[in-house]
Amino acid sequence: MKSLRPERARVRHEIGATVRLAIPLILAQLAAIGSNVIDAVLSGHVSAHVLGAVAVGASIWSLAIVCGIGMMMAVPPSVAQLDGARRRFDVGAVFRQALWLALAVGVLLWFAVRHAGPLLDLIGVDPELRHDVERFLSAISWGAPALTCYFALRGLSEGLSLTRPSMYFGFGGLVLLVPLGYVLMFGKLGIPPQGAHGCGIATATVLWLEMLGFATYVLKHRNYRGLNLLERFEWPHWRRIGALLHIGLPMAVTLLAEAGLFVASTLFISTLGTDAVASHQVAINVASLFFMVPLGLAMAITVRVGNAVGRGDARGVRYAGFCGIALTLATQLVSATLMLTLPHYIATLYTHDAKVIALAAQLIVLAGVFQFSDGIQVAANGALRGLKDTRVPMAITLFAYWGVGMPVGWWLGFHRGLGARGVWMGLIAGLTVAAAMLFVRFWRSAWRERWRRHLPVAAETPAPVVAA
Repeated sequence: MKSLRPERARVRHEIGATVRLAIPLILAQLAAIGSNVIDAVLSGHVSAHVLGAVAVGASIWSLAIVCGIGMMMAVPPSVAQLDGARRRFDVGAVFRQALWLALAVGVLLWFAVRHAGPLLDLIGVDPELRHDVERFLSAISWGAPALTCYFALRGLSEGLSLTRPSMYFGFGGLVLLVPLGYVLMFGKLGIPPQGAHGCGIATATVLWLEMLGFATYVLKHRNYRGLNLLERFEWPHWRRIGALLHIGLPMAVTLLAEAGLFVASTLFISTLGTDAVASHQVAINVASLFFMVPLGLAMAITVRVGNAVGRGDARGVRYAGFCGIALTLATQLVSATLMLTLPHYIATLYTHDAKVIALAAQLIVLAGVFQFSDGIQVAANGALRGLKDTRVPMAITLFAYWGVGMPVGWWLGFHRGLGARGVWMGLIAGLTVAAAMLFVRFWRSAWRERWRRHLPVAAETPAPVVAA
C-alpha cells in the first residue's frame, strides 16, 4: 500500500494542476462562443435580412478564425517546453518570431476574407444577401491581424501556465461587444444604422482592443518579467519561423478538416428540409457548448505535457497525458448522461416546434453517444501537440473525418434513408476512428519516448543575435 501512495499523490497533483489550468481556458472558449451569440441576437433584432447576412458572413469568418488559431497553436507547446526546461530566457526569441508569423498570417487572412466572392458563389448565397454579406466581411477582415496577434499572446501566456488572462480578456471583449454592436448596428449616438456592416466593424474593433489590452498586460505584469520579450528588434528568423510552421500548419489543416466536416454535414442536411436543418442546428449548438469543456482541458494537457517534455521527464509526460485524458472522460460522462437522459428537455430550450423537438432530441441522443469519442480525440490531440507531434495527427484526422465520417454519413443519410440521423451516425464513425488512432499514437509515443529526439535543449538552441 505504501508504494501506491506516491503514485496516487502524483495523480492527484496532476489532475489538480490540469484543472487549474483548464477552468480559465474553458471559460475563455465559452466567451468566444458568447460573441457569436451576441452577434446573432443583435442582428436578429435588427431584421431577418441582417441576421441572414451575418450568419452567412460569420460562417466564412469562422474559417479564417480556425486557420489563425491553428497556426498560433504552435506557440503554447514551444513556450511550455522551454519553461519546463527552465529556459525562460529563450522564450522572448520564440515569441518575437511568433509575432512575425502572426502578422503574416493575419494579413493573408485579411486579404482572403475580403476576396471571398468565389466561396460565396460556391455556397450559392442568396443574391439579396450578397451585398450585405460582402460588407460584413469587408469590415470584419480588418480584425484578422489583431486576431492572430491576440492568439500569439494567448499562446505565450498559456505556455507559461498563465491561463487566467485568456479568461479575463475573453470576457472583457464580450462586455465591450454588446454596447458597441448595439450602437453601430441600430444607429445610436448620432451614428446611422449600419446593420451587418456595423456588426463587422464592432467585432473587428473589439478584436483590436482585446489584442492591445493583452499586449499591455504582458508587457507590464511581473509574471512576464525576465522573458526578454521585446528587448531587441529582430527581423524574421526563417529557421525559427519554420519550426513554428512545422507545428502550426498541420494544426490549421486539422482544425479545418474538423470544421469542414461539420459544415459539409450542415449543407447535406439542408437538402432535407427546414425541420431537418433546424433540428441539426439545435443539436450542433448543444454539442458545441459541451465541447468547450474537453477543448479547454486539451489546451491544458498540451501545456502539462510540454512542461514534462522540457524537463525530460518521461513519467511526467505519461502522467500529464493519461491523467488529462481520464479527466476528460469524466467530464464527458456528465455531458453524455445529460444528453442521453434529457434530450427532449434540452431541445425545448431552443424551440417550441414539436417536429423540430422530436428530431432534435434524436440527434442530441446521437451527440451523447459520441461524447466519449469526441473527448478522447481532442484530449489525445492536445497531448500529442505537447510533444510537438502534429503531422501524423493531421493525417489521422483527415482520414477519420473525410475518409470514414463523411462517406459513412452520406451513405446512411441518403442511400439508407436515415436522413439527418444517418449523417450524425457518420460523425460518430469519424470521431470514433479519430479517437482510437490518436490515443494509440500518444500511447506509443509516450512509452517509446520518441519525443526525446526533439527536446528543446538539443533542437531549439537559438542562434546568437547581435544587437544593432
